[in-house]
Amino acid sequence: MIRRTFLALTAATAFAMPAFAESHSKDIVDTAVAAGSFNTLAAALTAAGLVETLKGEGPFTVFAPTDAAFAALPAGTVEDLLKPENKDKLIAILTYHVVAGKVMSTDLTEGMMAPTVNGASVTITLDGGAKVNGAVISAADIEASNGVIHVIDAVILPPEG
Repeated sequence: MIRRTFLALTAATAFAMPAFAESHSKDIVDTAVAAGSFNTLAAALTAAGLVETLKGEGPFTVFAPTDAAFAALPAGTVEDLLKPENKDKLIAILTYHVVAGKVMSTDLTEGMMAPTVNGASVTITLDGGAKVNGAVISAADIEASNGVIHVIDAVILPPEG
């Protein structure tokens, strides 16, 4: 099972790599922007004031939701989160997608709990393919100069409270 999961992640990464060509010389933010499928994430990072942080030294591991993942949220959710009065909530959500350090797909284990920059932990599962809090990791190990990006198919929300 783990071997099949690893092979699936490797294949997904191989197919995603052309979109991230030469990304290793760019930081996490520039790598994501260059890919073209993270425009909503980039706008959210800007609204939250987190761009400079994720351009920093790191290393960081970012579970990056695609534009389609943000589009799947209930209508009006993204627009509401981007309002200045909701900045704290937006920061909480975005930092829940970031783990301090560089965590590669080969480091992931079934049931692994990874503490996020938000302070709460995410849970990694491998059965049926690698997931973080149930969001499928569709492309893994996209290296940047200050960490790694794992593309996910959903926006994960931190626990309330």
